[in-house]
Amino acid sequence: MPKPRPLYRFYERRLSAELDPRRLPKHVGVLVDGNRRWAKQFGASTADGHKAGAQKIVEFLGWCRELDIEVVTLYILSTENLKRPAAELEPLLEIISDLMDTLSEAGICRVQPVGALEMLPPRLAACLADLTERTADNAGPHLNIAVGYGGRQEIVDAVREVLTEALDAGADVRELAQGLSVEDISQHLYTRGQPDPDLLIRTSGEQRLSGFLMWQSAYSEYYFCEALWPDFRRVDFLRALRDYASRQRRFGG
Repeated sequence: MPKPRPLYRFYERRLSAELDPRRLPKHVGVLVDGNRRWAKQFGASTADGHKAGAQKIVEFLGWCRELDIEVVTLYILSTENLKRPAAELEPLLEIISDLMDTLSEAGICRVQPVGALEMLPPRLAACLADLTERTADNAGPHLNIAVGYGGRQEIVDAVREVLTEALDAGADVRELAQGLSVEDISQHLYTRGQPDPDLLIRTSGEQRLSGFLMWQSAYSEYYFCEALWPDFRRVDFLRALRDYASRQRRFGG
């Protein structure tokens, strides 16, 4: 049973007050899942669900800005999603393009696309490149927007870059293979130079990562939330942060 609104606001304020800023994650990744199921519940179209999900993204980034979360990575569109029927994919790509315009106007984050951009329609790829330039000086969180993203593809692309650079420099492939390190791969990921995610959140009740940040999430904490993404509330986010703060991170030790 949902809490009466005054009680809900009191509960939200209490959660906020209990959070220790020193124990908040620096990098939060979110699999924004459940848009289609949300639309189905209301007898709405799939496009309506994606529009509601896009609106939630803007709201969520505002919460991250308020809490001084430094880096946010949102899984928006996977490489597998690009294989959806055109009747569903084309409206979704248009909604993503509109979201880019909204983020540019809002000025609440710096945007960096992460993914195989060459797989995207040229118009959307150009839109993402333009957004990166326009938001470069913005304050607020650094937003990695994963569009046309696949975790396996990211690792393949990183290894390909390592090999290409080595061969261009005249290196011996056998010596390269012997000396290849974790750092060599990390330095060629889409998120190179950024901290690995401390906390990964997936909405909609699904408990899998679906290839999201496979390399970077080796020591991340996971939080699975039942709420569908358009229904994800600030209090749900605060609960995830409280849960994260209560954990003892071991980093494999």
